[in-house]
Amino acid sequence: MMKTVRIDIATLFPEMCDVVLSESIVGMAKSKGIIEVHTHNIRDYAKGCYRKVDDYPYGGGFGMLLLAEPIYQCIRSIKDSLAGVSAIVLYMSPKGERLTQRKVFELARVPNIIILAGHYEGVDQRVLDLVVDEEISVGDYVLTGGELPALTLVDAISRCLPGVLSDEECYINESHSNNMLEYPQYTRPEVWRGLRVPRVLLSGDHAGIQSWQEEAALKITKEKRPDLLGEMEKMVNKKGG
Repeated sequence: MMKTVRIDIATLFPEMCDVVLSESIVGMAKSKGIIEVHTHNIRDYAKGCYRKVDDYPYGGGFGMLLLAEPIYQCIRSIKDSLAGVSAIVLYMSPKGERLTQRKVFELARVPNIIILAGHYEGVDQRVLDLVVDEEISVGDYVLTGGELPALTLVDAISRCLPGVLSDEECYINESHSNNMLEYPQYTRPEVWRGLRVPRVLLSGDHAGIQSWQEEAALKITKEKRPDLLGEMEKMVNKKGG
C-alpha cells in the first residue's frame, strides 16, 4: 500500500498557495491520495485585535521582520496535528542550501515536511534557530516572500513520488537528474519552417536513438552548464577515493 506524503506550509498567504496546489501535477497527486498538502495562516496564531505578525528590526534597517511567536505557535500546532509523528521543518530562504534535483529526490523520501514561507525582510532569527531543521534556496536572488519557492519545492517533490507520473523515466532522465541537462526533444510535424527533426529519431533504431540522446545531452551540458560536469567529476572522484 502506497503511503501518502504530507506537506504543511506555514504562510501569510494560504489562498495564494491553495490556488496553485489545486492545479496540474500537484492537484492530480492530491486527488490520487499520493500527497497531502495543507496550508496554515501564520496570522491565525498572532495575538491582539489586529493579529500583528511583524515589527521593526532591532538595530535599524529597512522593512519589517516576522515575529517569532506566531510562527512558533503555527508550527507547534502543525506538529501537534501529526500526533507524535516526526516532521522535518524547512525554511525557504536565499541564505539556504541551493535546491537541486538530488535534494528533491532526498526530500521525496521524507513522509512529513513542514515548510515555512517567510515574508517582508525575513524572520526573527530566534524562531529559525529553535524550530527549523534546514534552510532551502531556489536560487541566488531575492523574492518578496517564500510562497513561490515553497510551491516550487512542493511541485518538484510531487512529480518524483511513485504513481504521480506515468513512468519514473519521466523524471529520472530529466535535466539535472544525473548532473546532465536533458537532450533536445521534437514532435510533429517532421519539418517545421524549414527545420527538420534529426533523422535518427525517425529511424526506429533504439540503440542509435539512445546514443544520439546521450551525445546531445553531453553537448548541451558542455555548452550551457559545464559546471554540472565538474560536479559530476567531483562525485565520481569522491566515490573512487
